[in-house]
Amino acid sequence: MEFREIERKFLVKGEEFKQFSNESYPIQQGFLSSDPERVVRIRLSGEQGWITVKGLGDQSGTSRFEWEKEISANEARALLELCEPGRINKRRYTVPYKGHLFEVDEFFGENEGLVIAEIELQRIEQSFEVPEWLGREVTGEKAYYNSQLSKNPYCRWERP
Repeated sequence: MEFREIERKFLVKGEEFKQFSNESYPIQQGFLSSDPERVVRIRLSGEQGWITVKGLGDQSGTSRFEWEKEISANEARALLELCEPGRINKRRYTVPYKGHLFEVDEFFGENEGLVIAEIELQRIEQSFEVPEWLGREVTGEKAYYNSQLSKNPYCRWERP
């Protein structure tokens, strides 16, 4: 069993991606640990919950250890109460594009206005076609990690 996640992240331009989405659902998540060496995330979406452990990323931020286990919604709700301050609320859209699946997160609350797309890959050097609605790549930029957004939300950022 492989415990390595390979993904790239991009900012999203506009809302055009929504017309290509085949599904969307709300997500609420918190962090039992936001230490970059051992992030422990609790996620609740509808009546499904997950606990996820992520390790430190490689130098590019493209690949890192990831272990995830489904838990009940009740377990997730209970664990969310133990999380560090700063909950993440977002809506995830799944967007198929030319043989790949992008997951686009539209953030709410203190992260309102931030929209990030992720694509999981089989290999670090794997190529894919880039949709027009993708903006600047932010892979490896720690400020865009959900664990960091929970501590330093988008509304507090200085932007040009």
